[in-house]
Amino acid sequence: MNGTRVVVIGAGIVGAACARELALTGGFRVTVVDRGGAAEATTAHGEGNVLVSDKGPGPELRLAQLSRRLWPETLAAVAGRPPRGADAVRAVEWDPKGGIVVATTEAGAAELTRFAAAQRTAGVRADPLDAAALAAAEPHLTRDHAAALHYPEDAQVQPAAAAAALLGDALAQGATLRTGCEVLGARTRGGRLTAVRTTGGDLAADLFVNAAGPWSGRLAARLGAPVDVRPRRGDILVTAPLPPTVFHKVYDADYVGAVGSSAEDLQTSAVVEATRGGSVLLGSSRRRAGFDDRLRPEALSTIAAKALRLFPGLADVAVMRAYGGFRPYVPDHLPVIGADPRLPGLWHASGHEGAGIGLSLGTARLLRDLVCGDGPELDPDPFRVDRPAVLGTSATAPSEESA
Repeated sequence: MNGTRVVVIGAGIVGAACARELALTGGFRVTVVDRGGAAEATTAHGEGNVLVSDKGPGPELRLAQLSRRLWPETLAAVAGRPPRGADAVRAVEWDPKGGIVVATTEAGAAELTRFAAAQRTAGVRADPLDAAALAAAEPHLTRDHAAALHYPEDAQVQPAAAAAALLGDALAQGATLRTGCEVLGARTRGGRLTAVRTTGGDLAADLFVNAAGPWSGRLAARLGAPVDVRPRRGDILVTAPLPPTVFHKVYDADYVGAVGSSAEDLQTSAVVEATRGGSVLLGSSRRRAGFDDRLRPEALSTIAAKALRLFPGLADVAVMRAYGGFRPYVPDHLPVIGADPRLPGLWHASGHEGAGIGLSLGTARLLRDLVCGDGPELDPDPFRVDRPAVLGTSATAPSEESA
């Protein structure tokens, strides 16, 4: 592998994490390309969640657990690299504050209890909270609830800063970055991908990693190996800075159902958490509307109404702004990680939907192990490229021919 040239397409947090892992091996010459700027698209429009609480037993949870273990290890390693590592990590705002999931109906409480019991069999800590314990943990939370669970492993980061820290560490290991460079198509030789055509000219390499997030499906089609990764829109409200009001990531038990839903219409649930700056983030929504980036008043009003059911005291708080972004959705709700068997030289690291921040480090570690031929820490088979959900009917033919 010594001197192997790698092009990572996408400078969001997943691309940054993959570039860092490969650069750290010392055997790869890594170039990261992005049609815009680093971490300015999906990564910059997320909440920074590092969660295990919303995932049931299975491959995604195992990937989340690996990632959760790697986050503090990785940040400690970045912080130890002079001259700016410590400053970069401070900007990440790593906060292992834990999460609290609240059921507001008896039916929701029964489902939450069942879900948590299954999670515990997979090694997730899910601690029941009685009324007194919940009031002590979140004094401003509604008392109108049927059940609550504390997930101490949940954490949060500032997403754009986290991506910048990972990418900066990759660059410190010799990687290079090219922004404003859009990939237009493929160059192949003997059935193998040998270069990509870009707005800045051809870029040759031995391996190419598709880490383009919601645009991964479009990019893969341009390269001649389409995958069914689609955009799914999410919106967030941001309040004015407040005195300490929300102390954990708090969400209604309905959130788990919204995450796992495949419905195209609007899905909303209450998700409330504070930032280091004092603002409170109110989410969340999910809808499939292509790359339509308009904010929808009906989505924002529903988000606000559901958040107020959990925290009624926010009713008179000013909302400073709203923002939204696209998440890379795959119909079976599992990421796509590994080599593309149809086009040697092409690898994928995408399809994380709203969990890309939290899953980025585990994804990068798994990709590195597969590229290097090392025994991975978890089974890569559920994430393989050639599964039916990834090569389904929406994986359309390429819009541009390989040359």
